[in-house]
Amino acid sequence: MLSFLARIFISPSEPRLRALWRLLIQGLSLLVLMVLFSIFVAIGLFFGLSQTAVTIFSEFGSLLAITLTVYLARRLLDRRSFVSLGLHIDQLALWDILAGFLISGLLMGAIFILEMAFGWLHVEGFDWQTQSLSTVLLTSLAVLVIFIVVAWQEELLFRGYQLQNLSDSLNLFWGVVLSSFFFAVLHLANPSASWTSVVGIFGAGLFLAYGYVRTRQLWLPIGLHIGWNFFEGPVFGFPVSGLDFYRLTHIQVSAPDLFSGGAFGPEAGLIVLPALALGALLVFAYTKYFRRDRTIN
Repeated sequence: MLSFLARIFISPSEPRLRALWRLLIQGLSLLVLMVLFSIFVAIGLFFGLSQTAVTIFSEFGSLLAITLTVYLARRLLDRRSFVSLGLHIDQLALWDILAGFLISGLLMGAIFILEMAFGWLHVEGFDWQTQSLSTVLLTSLAVLVIFIVVAWQEELLFRGYQLQNLSDSLNLFWGVVLSSFFFAVLHLANPSASWTSVVGIFGAGLFLAYGYVRTRQLWLPIGLHIGWNFFEGPVFGFPVSGLDFYRLTHIQVSAPDLFSGGAFGPEAGLIVLPALALGALLVFAYTKYFRRDRTIN
């Protein structure tokens, strides 16, 4: 009986829990912490806390919950170092972040130009025409910090803990597919989510996972994630996965939702497919021809 239970719970290759139980424990721990933070947020709203303060508290509460549960699970359950998730800080880490940020900027720029070329997008104005330069810069910086926090926690959880544990238990293919699926399901809670947004976010998850697969580090997908959100919302004026953030560019999109993604943003439209294909080619080119020998002086 004990031997049977051991086969269910303990990995056959080393004395630690099987991946399924490790993922389950980390997930439940994260859920408990997120519920506690939600209670604090509800109390804050009851006592008149501003929406901005609630948003900041929620994001940094999520940051703490994900980072803490992944760190403890990696150390105590996986019996691996936190750095082994792909967080080795070396001469390439900054280059990966910058490259990912710029690649996503090119992708969002391509979507913007394509929609404009088809007559689907009209620019109504720019925020610096009505706001002071200091306001524009400070607000853009604040939104960028939020997107850095979002990218860190989501990449740490999905391309870090989930993908790698699923790969250990199954194989890399299923690790990428299942972690991307969970990533897409998470965004079902966003405003204007639909089956097309699930498909689009799933594709984005595969794209981000490709950055990890090519480097075995999380820095490139983190850079891709930051750039995707920042250029999509503040720079080019699209909704970011159904959410409205500060926009430098004010646009009007008239394309059918099936192509543009509508109120959810480009991830929910067919327009995202050529962008993801282009992004995969750019990631391949960067990792094959630029990254391997590049060092910071």
